[in-house]
Amino acid sequence: MNTKARKVMIIGAGNVGASAAYALLNQNICEELILVDLNQPRAQAHAQDLSDAAAYMPGMMTISCRDASDCADVDIAVITVSGGALKPGQTRLDELHGTARIVHSIVPQMMAGGFNGIFLIATNPCDIITWQVWQLSGLPRNQVIGTGVWLDTTRLRRKLAQDLDIGAQSIDAFILGEHGDTQFPVWSHSSVYGSPIEQVYQRRTGKTLDRQAMAESVRKLGFEIYAGKGCTEYGIAGTIAEICRNVFTGSHRALAISCILDGEYGVSGVAIGVPAVLAQNGIQQVIELQLAPDEQEKFRHSVEVIKANIALLP
Repeated sequence: MNTKARKVMIIGAGNVGASAAYALLNQNICEELILVDLNQPRAQAHAQDLSDAAAYMPGMMTISCRDASDCADVDIAVITVSGGALKPGQTRLDELHGTARIVHSIVPQMMAGGFNGIFLIATNPCDIITWQVWQLSGLPRNQVIGTGVWLDTTRLRRKLAQDLDIGAQSIDAFILGEHGDTQFPVWSHSSVYGSPIEQVYQRRTGKTLDRQAMAESVRKLGFEIYAGKGCTEYGIAGTIAEICRNVFTGSHRALAISCILDGEYGVSGVAIGVPAVLAQNGIQQVIELQLAPDEQEKFRHSVEVIKANIALLP
């Protein structure tokens, strides 16, 4: 029996980091949570507050604060730091320079501290920062994961499920590409229990599925949430918890996450959202979908945008 405590370090105790910690706690995904933040009083306060919540849980969970370099025993390090809030009209790509500077200072400290776990990047722009962490860490690519388009995929399934009045778990549909403006649904591989999604949509709603409108509504949803409350936190917290659970359980489940490609889809030198199988060593396999010609072009464009921004990294 494996009695090793599962340890998750969350780097950045802002809205996303604190919400992720709460999701991990409530879903009993690990035995130890470690918070890291330059604002140590805030991190300590979150740790105390979370410890109060943990007292109501059936098991035991240790919640503490550390420096990022004290990480040799950590299984998953979740990076949620942010270089600053978005201003009206900005996109996730506008967060690059501020976030990259913070990541550039943190990751080398962690590697010097003996980190050999899995990095999970949940900060924007996700794909570019995932690439940066991989480069800075020197870890094998299977150990560096971005939350990528899994939240976008979940939003697509949720919105389709609402229109169809069925459970989102019944829908097999993916978003691919950048976690940003160039993402796109893979309609050629979208179905409900094996039936093409558009056929089911027509039968159940009496309407033709407007692919473009659906894709646009999913793409804009995060910005609508941000405009209304000044952040997005609960959805990405659930995404982080879901990825951590699938790693710890070795589920071999495929999620649409940001992966470092090395020849898959005919692409190398980029991190981008694609379906990948998760196991206890991180990414076990990147799944290569046979994309329709228009989807291939959208994927190529997304790759170009990500590569252009990778080139801007310090």
